[in-house]
Amino acid sequence: MENGRIKNIKRQILSDNWYTLNKYTFEYQKFDGSWEVQKRESYDCGDGAAILLYNRETGNVVLTKQFRMPTYVNENGDGMMVEVCAGLLEGLSPTECILKETLEETGYRLQEVEQVLVTYMCPGSVTQKLYLYIGEYHDEMKVEEGGGADDETENIEVLEMSFEKALEMMASGEICDAKTVMLLQYMQIHKLLG
Repeated sequence: MENGRIKNIKRQILSDNWYTLNKYTFEYQKFDGSWEVQKRESYDCGDGAAILLYNRETGNVVLTKQFRMPTYVNENGDGMMVEVCAGLLEGLSPTECILKETLEETGYRLQEVEQVLVTYMCPGSVTQKLYLYIGEYHDEMKVEEGGGADDETENIEVLEMSFEKALEMMASGEICDAKTVMLLQYMQIHKLLG
């Protein structure tokens, strides 16, 4: 889809170390019809998928806990974040990705998942589109330890807790990751647990 209010787009790669940081210079037509030159930086880390695992019988959910350097340098105490399981697509479909990540991070092998939302988490500076899922788990689906892939320097703690506890942690600010908040609220709004 074209946007007739944008023209003469120029891209400059500023960094391509971990992911890609681009600088875009372009002309943008304002509401009054005049054109102005704008400059924006855009970080491309690839699209991803995330999932909230839930057990309808026990009322529990499975979350993960891991160190996140960007939050550590921005006043998040010890940098540990409680989150839903997530990962980058890296050539897989969103569903294939989330099934793989669920097994790697939590040890649960799911057969079915439901995509409930697609969102841009930080559209002012990050290109990433995130596919959000929910998936029901049972004890017999736990086939591995979880904790993340060894070759991805992941040190993930798997947390199983009641849905009510997760909501309390969200309300207190212990859970402050946007994708996790969105999926917990989705479950709450649709009364899937509790």
